[in-house]
Amino acid sequence: MTFQEDVAFLKKHADAVVLTDGSGPAIVVVPAYQGRVMTSAFDQNEPGIGWINYDLIASGKKRPQINPYGGEERLWLGPEGGPYALFFDQGKPFTLEHWRVPPLLDTEPFDLVTWTEISVTLTKTASLVNYAGTVFDFRIDRTVRFLSPGTIGTILGVQIPDGVRGVAYETENSITNLGQEAWTKKGGLLSLWILGMYKATPTTTAILPFREGPEEELGPIVNDAYFGKVPADRLKIHEGLILFKADGQYRSKIGVSPRRAMRALGSYDPARKLLTIVTIDVPRGDYVNSMWEMQDDPYAGDVVNAYNDGPQGDGKPGLGAFFELETSSPAAELEPGRTLTHYQRTFHFTGEEADLQKIAEAILGADLRAVANAFAGTSQPR
Repeated sequence: MTFQEDVAFLKKHADAVVLTDGSGPAIVVVPAYQGRVMTSAFDQNEPGIGWINYDLIASGKKRPQINPYGGEERLWLGPEGGPYALFFDQGKPFTLEHWRVPPLLDTEPFDLVTWTEISVTLTKTASLVNYAGTVFDFRIDRTVRFLSPGTIGTILGVQIPDGVRGVAYETENSITNLGQEAWTKKGGLLSLWILGMYKATPTTTAILPFREGPEEELGPIVNDAYFGKVPADRLKIHEGLILFKADGQYRSKIGVSPRRAMRALGSYDPARKLLTIVTIDVPRGDYVNSMWEMQDDPYAGDVVNAYNDGPQGDGKPGLGAFFELETSSPAAELEPGRTLTHYQRTFHFTGEEADLQKIAEAILGADLRAVANAFAGTSQPR
């Protein structure tokens, strides 16, 4: 499917807003799906990069736990699990059977505020109750901006080689405390959580750079125990990089703490000659813990994550052939009327590997040939 075909399909089922400067690349945003960037492309006549769940959208049906419409960047709120969870009802066990996405983040539309050729701003006023019974009244504001190809090199601080094409955008995501009380650690805090669903392939690898140093000082390099320990043939540590197999065939998730996380993560698929880079700031602060357990420290969470979908066990299929790159803001310890903002930028590049290598080395510290070979011969699901 081309980007244009993706847009035509989406417009049959919801309002879809295309953002572009007319130079070729484009992205599409759907306010009805919480302002998600559904997909992007180097040219509107070429395939989109984001994963879209055609079957679910076309069915018009709503599922009770999650409606995975897809989209390469969406806004959720954390924490997912733990004593202050938003994705489990109070008193329920932290199992997949009882997990569910709040409708606010799943099926409720965001309100369109402004729209230009290259940006769209949305808002949503809402309330949520966490696992501890704390009530949060808040407003979410979200702006999506298309970044013109000519600005990408300047923004990243690298020279984009001739022959490399790019498409990029940034999002500005804010949460404001509309309640009468301050949000405190005692009652639980929220975080802005940005997730992107991308098309999984047998040759795609997620790349998470990390700060090197002793564990006694910086803690573990990677948290690989979200949904059971990740097998060694799907997770490798290589010269300052965490490499994670992103084939959509084995349900697993990893995370990197604020002491280890860097300002960029990404993925690479040599078969499609596709390099993706996601950048954020990593402010000092506490980060909510989303582990599905009654945690020892609810504020020892991760800044960046990668998720690979796959069968859920008991013969149940996965949600789809996708993987995710995720980032989070610090915990929002906000007085009434105060706001926390989280920025994320997403860049996709295509070209010859030698040219993509220059970008990957500068931003991720990655050797793309080593990344491409990291899981050679391990493309079969477990």
